Amino acid sequence: MQASSPLSRFLNWEKKIPDDVFLRLAVKKGWKTTTWAEAGNEARRLAAGLHSLGVRPGEHVAILSKNCPQWVIADLAIMMAGCVSIPIYPTLSAASIEPILSHSDSRAIFIGKLDDYSLQAGGIPESILRIGVEAYGIGETFSMEKLVCNNEPLGSVKDWGPDDILTIIYTSGTTGKSKGVMHSVKAFEAVIPLVRESLKMPDRPRLFSYLPMSHIAERMAIELLSLYAGGMISFAENIDRFPDNLRDTEPHLFFAVPRIWGKLQEGILKKLPQKKLDLLLSLPLVSTLLKKAIRKKLGLAKASHIYSSAAPLAPELQQWWHRLGIPLRQAYGMTEDCVYSHFDLPDDFRVGKVGRPLPGLQTRFSDAGELMEKSSGNMIGYYKEPGLTAEAFTEDGFLRTGDIGEYDKDGFLTITGRVKDQFKTDKGKYIAPSPIEMQLLAHEKIEQACVVGTGVPQPIAMVTLTEAGKKTGAGDLVNELIPFVRSLNSKLEVFEKLEKLVILEESWTIENGLLTPTLKVKRNELEKMHLPKYPVWYQEKEMIVWGK
Repeated sequence: MQASSPLSRFLNWEKKIPDDVFLRLAVKKGWKTTTWAEAGNEARRLAAGLHSLGVRPGEHVAILSKNCPQWVIADLAIMMAGCVSIPIYPTLSAASIEPILSHSDSRAIFIGKLDDYSLQAGGIPESILRIGVEAYGIGETFSMEKLVCNNEPLGSVKDWGPDDILTIIYTSGTTGKSKGVMHSVKAFEAVIPLVRESLKMPDRPRLFSYLPMSHIAERMAIELLSLYAGGMISFAENIDRFPDNLRDTEPHLFFAVPRIWGKLQEGILKKLPQKKLDLLLSLPLVSTLLKKAIRKKLGLAKASHIYSSAAPLAPELQQWWHRLGIPLRQAYGMTEDCVYSHFDLPDDFRVGKVGRPLPGLQTRFSDAGELMEKSSGNMIGYYKEPGLTAEAFTEDGFLRTGDIGEYDKDGFLTITGRVKDQFKTDKGKYIAPSPIEMQLLAHEKIEQACVVGTGVPQPIAMVTLTEAGKKTGAGDLVNELIPFVRSLNSKLEVFEKLEKLVILEESWTIENGLLTPTLKVKRNELEKMHLPKYPVWYQEKEMIVWGK
């Protein structure tokens, strides 16, 4: 009998509900489905295929693909073969892929659904076995389909022990070089059942997968939750079909990063301007019907758990969704703690907070206000980085999160910024930019914000505009933003007040290297680009500056 592990959980459901649909991929004419038994059969054949190529138990196998059924089947095959998975963000460039594959000692790589593999292929060292998915047009040395077809199912799959390293997840690189976070079987075994119980997750949930599965949050909340709870995963066909696919799925759980919640808000306001929306919401009967219609239109009519995660969420945006009858909660966690940290519970939350500690989590703060945690979800360490691992933990085993926070009187946590994001103005005052940025993002014309100020007397804010902002005339926009910034400044300490708001033409994207794959702003990259301009912007006469 298998010890309890993500793989044993899959085997249990495969035996219990073999003919039920496990994976669904949206296609033009509907959905292409894979049952639990079909997934198990393919994964066993693929695991045998890995062994036939000389990949031995304990070796590392990477996955480079957007979310799709083959991603999950490849991961199951890696587990069955006794190998360690190395998930890679599908949007990374060749220059970013190569150091991860080399550092992780990957022996083979599965290459699946991608936007343009030709731009990424050069990042895969010649020594690594390449296994392409023909269904997505990946013609490589080896084929996933052929390995499945040409191999008999693996007779005996790996029996994972609690201390075995199951996966190495590389961080998204918000502050620079990615680090390989090692997680053992026991971390998942400890975390997922506790989260399911604490959040009162339904059994056999319908799940919708669209955020990168290479990220710890999607991996835990979609792939692994499905293995533990017998869930069905639906994959979007593409970004254009995303809304239709989501509506057709009606998931029980849905989470997104704050930027996506802002985009969804922008889409609603485009059809229903705020004044009209406010009027309709003030009419009791109309309000009830409108809220139901919006939830159904978004595909969230059946969602019992709706979350924002991965970055701070502006309280104003959270309240806006609550007014629409969509109970948007927050979740806080990181790759290093296996996202076992703080969650808003369905019936216990505060707007602007990220919840209370989950059961069994020990927390404390350093003298500088940095949150530190200890739980069964904490990583083993960073792969091949003993020095960085030592820096990440206190002597008594608490993980240094890098986040500054505080509890209120009821034990709800507020994250006020990152230790590394703090900067000092030339007046010698330290500024925490995150709280100011969240207030800036509350304006419907501002899409992205980054507060900086190294080398100038007062902070300045670099922002990009939403579509609504770009369509607003320059004069009208300035007339809107000046009173907004002045109102914001009235709430800040003297040394925090924004001297300038700089509007940049180009949005910050993954493609131009200014966002991580999880849509966090790469502050250090923005600083490299614009630091020399700070004094020039600061000397401008007007409060609102048009930058480049």
